[in-house]
Amino acid sequence: MIFFRKNDDTPQAPEPGPQGLAERARAAELPPAAREAVDAELARLANTDPSAAEYAISTNYVELLLSLPWNAVTPDSLDLERAEAVLDASHAGLGQIKDRILEHLASRTMRQKSEAWILVVDDEPIARENLRHVLVREGYRVETAENGQAALERVRRFEFDLIVTDLKMDRMDGLQLLDKAKAVSPATKIMIVTGYATVDTAVRAIKTGAVHYLTKPIDLDEFRASVRGILAQRPAESASRSPILCFVGPPGVGKTSVGMAIAQAMGRTFTRMSLADLRDDAELRGHRRTYVGALPGRVISALRGLSVRNPVFMLDEVDKIGRDVKGDPAQALLEILDPEQNCRFVDRYMEVPFDLSGVFFIATANSTERLAGPVLDRMEVVPFTGYSEEEKIEIATRFLAPRQLREHGLTHPYPEFTREALQGIIRGYTNEAGVRGLEREIARVCRKIARVCLSEGKTGFAGDIAPDMAVSLLGPRRFSHETAGHGPQIGEAVGLVWSETGGEIVSVEVSRMRGASRLLLTGSLGEVLKESGQIALSHLRSNAVDFGIDPGFFSEHDIHIHIPAGGVSKDGPSAGLTMAVALFSLLSGRPTSPGMAFSGEISLSGRVLRVAGVREKLLAAVRAGITSVVLPMENAAEVEEAGRSMASLPRIVLVSEVRQALAAAFDAPSGPTPPEAKP
Repeated sequence: MIFFRKNDDTPQAPEPGPQGLAERARAAELPPAAREAVDAELARLANTDPSAAEYAISTNYVELLLSLPWNAVTPDSLDLERAEAVLDASHAGLGQIKDRILEHLASRTMRQKSEAWILVVDDEPIARENLRHVLVREGYRVETAENGQAALERVRRFEFDLIVTDLKMDRMDGLQLLDKAKAVSPATKIMIVTGYATVDTAVRAIKTGAVHYLTKPIDLDEFRASVRGILAQRPAESASRSPILCFVGPPGVGKTSVGMAIAQAMGRTFTRMSLADLRDDAELRGHRRTYVGALPGRVISALRGLSVRNPVFMLDEVDKIGRDVKGDPAQALLEILDPEQNCRFVDRYMEVPFDLSGVFFIATANSTERLAGPVLDRMEVVPFTGYSEEEKIEIATRFLAPRQLREHGLTHPYPEFTREALQGIIRGYTNEAGVRGLEREIARVCRKIARVCLSEGKTGFAGDIAPDMAVSLLGPRRFSHETAGHGPQIGEAVGLVWSETGGEIVSVEVSRMRGASRLLLTGSLGEVLKESGQIALSHLRSNAVDFGIDPGFFSEHDIHIHIPAGGVSKDGPSAGLTMAVALFSLLSGRPTSPGMAFSGEISLSGRVLRVAGVREKLLAAVRAGITSVVLPMENAAEVEEAGRSMASLPRIVLVSEVRQALAAAFDAPSGPTPPEAKP
């Protein structure tokens, strides 16, 4: 029989029970509040019977505090070129979002790589010059001031990391400078160096905000070590507060994957938590330990599992949080997301503050309508717009098709989706702003090809996937988008609308009949759309003479406004201009100019007001073959931004009044000439 001798150098696991926890507690680097809580709980455990229920509760509590990453952080990768390469390799388009992330990384890089600046203040030239010489040799950037008043003037114009000041000086002594400099620049550290040291002045200096107090003659080694220790905290403090972003956009536009790319670009750990239908605020804040089966909140639990306190933390579907008698979870987010509070976040289970300021929180939502105002106020909204057809084709070619081909074993060799096939899938089988549905359709094609290959005994499919092949595999097309192919009709105008699936065009139809001056609105319209119809009619009636309309017409006729597809609910503040144009077309007996679409809300006085979703509406116009689009003048910036990200735009006419829109819409102008169109 062979015996193996155990290696005595093998590290031993901590003993179970209070003794083992006490050893771990002594070795752990805990903040003062956590140290006090652990010591108190260990003292209670020492006097508790292990068979009692309280014993397990206390043990679990101490285990949690000892396992949390109080000081463990992942250093940021601040290489902007690498970060840009990661974002470009993982996502097509999204230029504005990528710029925002790179700007954040650039600001962190500037802050962390900036040199330390020190201001030396002393009324003795020799002492001042000696300190400056010592600090310069240590590699710091140093400026000097001959008294407190001169130093204060420099602090007002320049931010210093550290001020080294004498105590007794003419015009303004060190304590006065300390008080006034902290008011001007709270982040600046101040060290007092004096030959008139007393216990009273030392106590007053520390209470006022000094971080160190040295007596003359100075021990240079002690002075260097003190300065080095003070400035060593500077990078950690500059990087302690992370931004809180809220990605808002329709489904499938890449909000979650962008968050993952941010974590990869920064070199941080990524975690995601879905808040959809979260109803109990204890899920975020934790349960009090008095409850049976109490647990910490999901945020603290996630950080415990990650073992770092500065991950990229995605709060997904934040606009779908529920609410019931157990509390409002959205209000629990205030303490988590508020930069002024989350540095001391208190979980109910822990009852000890934990610093969340280093966490890079990213919330995602489809819209901001359901977000509580205080929660929204604490986040920086980053809008995600829908993709154009060109961008969808590029995304499918670079990412979606290769991934699905690999997942379905079609790699020997790779089939290739032609551009026309992808275009046909996008137009006939998807109706979305993002690309989630497009990837599902590509997966359907791959599954059907894999089945055909197996039935024919082939190991792969060689060749291109053409449009006719895609249609034969996917079957009849499921979506047909409205087009501007038919000629203009009297009493009809084409409007541009936005929905969660992207932009669309709709026809607004108006007819008249004998009646008693009633306005009928049909098409499953919401209250805002109904009000837009009332405003459009009231504006035309109040200015009937100016528009060349018989004022007596309205008292003898009913007017019916209809938007087709009545089975689909419609609402929103952007159809007023389209309704006004359709009404004027009916009342004047003239059709609108061919290939023209409108979007804008109007006021009773005839002003054309700003609308949202301009890029999605322009994408819909391009897809439908619209040649001219009339938009509010207030949307000029969005039109310019869309022009930079879209390959081609229709002719854009920007208007500020209804008269200008009518002048652009009809062959025989009425009113002033519209502003010159921008290509």
